[in-house]
Amino acid sequence: MFTDRYIRDLKPELKIKDIREGHGFGVRIKPDGTKIFFYRFDSPVTGARRFVTLGQYPEQSLKDAHELHGKLYKAVRAGADPLEVARLEKEASEAAPTVKVLGADYVKRHAEVNKKSWLEDQRILEKEIYPAWGKRKAADITKRDVVLLLDKIVDRGAPGTANNTFKIIRMMFNWACSKSILETSPCDRVDMPAPMNVRDRVLDAAEIKSLWTALSVKTTSMRPAVRQMLKLILLTAQRPGEVSGMHTSEIDGNWWNLPAQRSKNGKAHRVYLTGLAVQLIDEAIAEVKRVRKLPPEAKYSGHIFPCPHTAKVKPIERHALSRALKRNESDDKSTVLGIATFTPHDLRRTAATQMSELRFMDEIIDAVLNHTKTGIIATYNKNKYDAEKQQALEAWERRLTSITTGKDLSNVIPILKAA
Repeated sequence: MFTDRYIRDLKPELKIKDIREGHGFGVRIKPDGTKIFFYRFDSPVTGARRFVTLGQYPEQSLKDAHELHGKLYKAVRAGADPLEVARLEKEASEAAPTVKVLGADYVKRHAEVNKKSWLEDQRILEKEIYPAWGKRKAADITKRDVVLLLDKIVDRGAPGTANNTFKIIRMMFNWACSKSILETSPCDRVDMPAPMNVRDRVLDAAEIKSLWTALSVKTTSMRPAVRQMLKLILLTAQRPGEVSGMHTSEIDGNWWNLPAQRSKNGKAHRVYLTGLAVQLIDEAIAEVKRVRKLPPEAKYSGHIFPCPHTAKVKPIERHALSRALKRNESDDKSTVLGIATFTPHDLRRTAATQMSELRFMDEIIDAVLNHTKTGIIATYNKNKYDAEKQQALEAWERRLTSITTGKDLSNVIPILKAA
């Protein structure tokens, strides 16, 4: 049996020398004096002669080398080949995707196919997840990793972003499990990092006037396109992402024909464009021509709000609106553009509320908002309410003009209300 004193006193020779203790365990002395513990055995799997290094003495103690040898010896006696097991584990590890590779696969094979908001998934992956985990193996991400990442986002004052990030992480890992890429998800039994708040912010008349005035001032630290989009959301009551992606091919006179692939519920939608809405769109197109140095009389075809920061032909992302509002917040984060903080979607809710106050029925407002019908009404009522939508949006434009200019247009009564 080897002892520490025996190993310590071994002297190097001109050639490598192996000294065995028994059961394949031994120590190898190199000419430079290096001493390495080893385990030599015949593979029960392939029959080949195997040599396993168990560590260098004295960094690896004799006691620890004995314990490691004992485990490997038992494995060989049980019919396993430790080197073959290690090789297979290494191959599996190298084949296992990193979080960035898994994320790209998830976006391509699941999000793009099944979610209209897949660009949001990709944005969150690139901004919140890849910087922290991108190079790590997806299988190595633990529940604790998930909690720490989400807590960090909450601590920087972005609870909503933390919730959205968790939704994407959970969806990605669940998809990986369903495809047998991973065995388990690190999101199991992890709670939403922040309370889910149902938004009910509606701007009142004074706030609407202040906002419209601020958006009409060219010196406001927002690009013209952003100011026009915010106005259009308030005026048309449509979703921020649908407004930002508006294309000239969708405009037909006073109607905006939103294709099914661009609407949240996957249903084509017609939005009546009032005179003010058409004016805003014309101003946006004129700005695009100016930036691109096109003649004013030239016919323009393309995105009405193109992204100026990329060579690719794509519209401004809806998140540009939220970021623009964020940049204009007060130091205490309580106001933006002179009124209490709000989101782009709050403008859509404000328009819907105003139409309700104008006594338009819920069915008409839902038609303006492109809400999906439910229950028996969805089966039997196929009316698109185009005429009624036009009347509701025209009535809302009149009220908006009254609010922003101070002119009394109360004598202009919607046809439906008169009826």
